[in-house]
Amino acid sequence: MCIMNENWQCIHTTQKEHIAEIIKAVLEDSGIKCFSLSKKDSAYLFGEIELYVSPDNVIRAKQIIEREKF
Repeated sequence: MCIMNENWQCIHTTQKEHIAEIIKAVLEDSGIKCFSLSKKDSAYLFGEIELYVSPDNVIRAKQIIEREKF
């Protein structure tokens, strides 16, 4: 379980839950701890899901996301 603190940085946002879960799994398979924060409205299902990593992993995580073309 990832515990968020004020230093974690948002590296990606998406409206699609399945994309967020795939990205999270790929990052974790690469050894990067990641957590998602859903900002979707529960009644109308609009909004975004944000993915966060520690500052040490921001560049590497963004490179993985870009390489995989999510």
